[in-house]
Amino acid sequence: MLATALDTLLDRTVVPGYSRLGYLARSATWSGPRADPAPGALAGRVALVTGGGGGLGLATVTGLARLGATVHLVVRDEGRGAAARDRVEAAVPGADLHLTRCDVADLDDVRRAADVLAAARPDLLVHNAGVLPPARTVTPQGHELCLATHVLGPHLLTRRLAGALRERGGRVLWISSGGMYAQRLRADEPVPYDGTTAYARTKRMQVVLSGLWARELDSHAVHPGWADTPGLAESLPAFGRLLGPVLRTAEQGADTAVWLAAAPAAVAGTGRFWHDRRPRPEHYVPWTRETPADRDALWARVEALTS
Repeated sequence: MLATALDTLLDRTVVPGYSRLGYLARSATWSGPRADPAPGALAGRVALVTGGGGGLGLATVTGLARLGATVHLVVRDEGRGAAARDRVEAAVPGADLHLTRCDVADLDDVRRAADVLAAARPDLLVHNAGVLPPARTVTPQGHELCLATHVLGPHLLTRRLAGALRERGGRVLWISSGGMYAQRLRADEPVPYDGTTAYARTKRMQVVLSGLWARELDSHAVHPGWADTPGLAESLPAFGRLLGPVLRTAEQGADTAVWLAAAPAAVAGTGRFWHDRRPRPEHYVPWTRETPADRDALWARVEALTS
């Protein structure tokens, strides 16, 4: 009871809960179903991790490889991906690693790569690739970059791999952000354009989309807390400098995704939003709540834009 009360307090006070302090306090209590996965827990399993070339993605790849998974790094930059693969091989000798080029924001490239990735017969798909552009940017198909990277590309990749995942009893993880709590579900872009707002809105979409995908697949959204990654330093330098001493490591940020990858379905359930190995509320204030019609409209929109 005391551990649960502390966990809830950390979650509601945000800064302690999202920082390294929250991770250290919670991890000291993890036991039973929330204990670390057993060595070799993912042996014989195949995982695909988008954005696996650095930051949270690289930490996720490393964590999955340590548990025995065959891991495919799905990256936009093959050179960066190869360097990341070398780092994981050095950290996890004997790791079974593969590299696939895919720009998740480019829907044509997603279609091409999906055919390659389906042949790997995946058990796990981790949507980790993320962007926070300083100015409005569009993809080759004319979509805003945050929407394409966080929502359209992942949805299309999930759709293309759904058969293979279903055949293997697979799981899909969407790496979202606590920033989504500040936004309700909406289809419009911020005007004037603001990358931070666009990021948070599309992260809200990811959480809703994950819940909708749970009607078909074992699907979960995850929020990593505030982790010290190259992406954070580049996109939000002032934030990084202010909270630097209490930011999580990338490994701490990736912990729940790695744990969920190995958690039994009976423990994990599906369609939930996770942080530090526990399901969390998707809303803290009433004005961010969406209706079933809002959720259905999101599904219809992404289906139409990715058809």
